[in-house]
Amino acid sequence: MRQIMLDTETTGLDYRLGHRVIEIGGVELVGRKLTGQRFHRYLNPEREIDAGAAAVHGINDEFLLDKPRFAEIADELIEFLRGAELVIHNAPFDVGFLNNELGLAGKEPLESHCSGIVDTLKMARELRPGRRNSLDALCQEYAVDNSGRQLHGALLDAELLADVYLAITRGQESLIMDLEVPAATLAGALLEADKAKLRIRRADAAELADHDRVLAEIGKECGRGASLWQAG
Repeated sequence: MRQIMLDTETTGLDYRLGHRVIEIGGVELVGRKLTGQRFHRYLNPEREIDAGAAAVHGINDEFLLDKPRFAEIADELIEFLRGAELVIHNAPFDVGFLNNELGLAGKEPLESHCSGIVDTLKMARELRPGRRNSLDALCQEYAVDNSGRQLHGALLDAELLADVYLAITRGQESLIMDLEVPAATLAGALLEADKAKLRIRRADAAELADHDRVLAEIGKECGRGASLWQAG
């Protein structure tokens, strides 16, 4: 399975108030392993960044002046995401912003380009009800080194999310089977392997006598004279 860990940074908290995406970061996993393929772009939002948002990610208006607009990189982003399962922490936030950007660029929404979307915040809340489930909290819980995360950053957070996601879902790789091998063939091979290791040990006379004695005692306790195992 091809998966993309995806994150964004924005000018504010709500795209419906005109806020825009200013950074996109994504890293690729195939078969639960990082491939080294990544997507990272800073974007000119054509508006000012709220002070509260700037305090979170540290990106300022001047830095973004010479960066491309979203519409200029939309096709490149779509190609990177195409057909993959997206893994996002607090997915409704990022998906809302990205779908707004795609709509402004005249493109189809995110869901039409990917195979599905996984929200790790929702997963974490189900696994850890009543606890803090921010990315930092999950890094601490699953021993993921986030010492370099002084500020939020889309690419850094996508890389941290990859480690957190693999930790949360650890054990799933053991459920993956080679679907090219017919089930009957696989079952037969396992059965033959078990037979080869199986050693048969027959009960001796003393053990058989003990067995009969225990059955007789069971029958007596039940008031039947003979137990069910002796009825035949």
